[in-house]
Amino acid sequence: MRLTTKRPRGWRRRLRPLLLVLVALGRPGPPCTGAEELRSLPDDQRYFNTPDDMLPYRRQDPYVRFFLDSWQTGLYYYGPGREYPEPDGLESVKIGFVGPIERIIPYTEGDAMPHQYFQMGQYMFHGALLALEEANAMGGYRDKLPFELVTKNDPVVQVDHTWMWAPFSGNVVDLCYQDKVWALFGTIGGENSHILIRIALKVEIPIMNTADTDPTFPETRIPWLFRVISDDRIQCYALAKYAYDIKGYQRVAVLRYGGRYGRVGTKEFREASQRLRRPIPIELRFNNGETDFRDRLERIRGVNPDAVFLWGNAVECGRIIKQMREMGMTQPVLGSDRMLDPDFVRIAGSAAEGTVASSPWDPTRENEQFDAFRTQYMARFDGEEPETYAAHAYDGMRMLLLAINEAGLNRALIRDALERWKREPFPGVTGPIPLNDILVDAGEIAIAKLENGSWRFFSEADAGIQLPRVVPKEAPPAEGGDQ
Repeated sequence: MRLTTKRPRGWRRRLRPLLLVLVALGRPGPPCTGAEELRSLPDDQRYFNTPDDMLPYRRQDPYVRFFLDSWQTGLYYYGPGREYPEPDGLESVKIGFVGPIERIIPYTEGDAMPHQYFQMGQYMFHGALLALEEANAMGGYRDKLPFELVTKNDPVVQVDHTWMWAPFSGNVVDLCYQDKVWALFGTIGGENSHILIRIALKVEIPIMNTADTDPTFPETRIPWLFRVISDDRIQCYALAKYAYDIKGYQRVAVLRYGGRYGRVGTKEFREASQRLRRPIPIELRFNNGETDFRDRLERIRGVNPDAVFLWGNAVECGRIIKQMREMGMTQPVLGSDRMLDPDFVRIAGSAAEGTVASSPWDPTRENEQFDAFRTQYMARFDGEEPETYAAHAYDGMRMLLLAINEAGLNRALIRDALERWKREPFPGVTGPIPLNDILVDAGEIAIAKLENGSWRFFSEADAGIQLPRVVPKEAPPAEGGDQ
């Protein structure tokens, strides 16, 4: 006897509306252009400068805005420590610097360890050191003690794309427990930065970061972390606005570094594209040290994009755009601030002409404070030109030393003093630095375009992509409030 299941009559007719909805959801639609289609949020309810048309789930009210009003959601520090007395018998006030300043294995062209990390690390070290030396020339810590920079190396990734977490974490622990530093300063790579903040959470010590642009880095709800550089989230918002609103591109292909920097960095551009109903037609990856990208470029050419979005270090991106032009691909190229490194133009040559990159700041804007810093920096470091990571490190170290002088030698109070910049922007050489709800620089960024072999910088307003601004916060609640 065979058993059969009878379908109810008319089941095809009842299923048809559902099928039509599913098909419609999978098809790119027109962009949201009318004001009536967009829901605008008050700026004090807006997370991290997100434009209205890039808000996630913008047609629904969340039951909690997780990263907003951080004093209510737990980012404010309610733990012990503010009552600890200042110690006696110190010879200096130590700041722990950790960054990629020394390679463990020699550099060879094409290896898996980007030489760019160590260039960035040297710039970061020089900027921080100059700020500390200037503070000592003005009296150091309250005219009583000199500041001292205790340096440890971040070996980053050296062999087979494996991050050297053990030696890095050992160096951070040594800074905290053996050197007894009052704050930590560093590092660059998101992989090791996440280890750094977990150690700091255990030790309860402030961290000043000026180089890691990983958007997820400060979203760990660790109240000891402060970051003084605009991250890849804001940079991706700006590039998406430029690509879709200004240039009118419909299809942008993505070719990115396969590690964390590429994966996390391009996430916001991918999601912004989706929210603007311009989904990415293809996304491919590469590794550091690669020299031949023709197979992936052929696949990208097959989808006929309007533009190509590159995200990686300068050397690989330079090779990619050079091979694109050799293959006859003429699409415009957009990418991250790491393409501003001189190696990009050196390798790509004239093929890079017209490339557009995001930048955490505009080094060409009129700023007397930056001009003075540039003069002092070049005199101190044999004519070396201060770039992004030197300038931001200088700002971050100045902010940290001011907080120490204001708060005294107490880690919890130093942390509180740093938090004041949520209420007023810090006057930096990179421009005003307002800290947002997760204690991260949410100031203006810039767009750079390569013209005649040199980068020309445009402010957000000049580029036509001005993002919403962070709203200054009121003072934190009284000590001991509810968590």
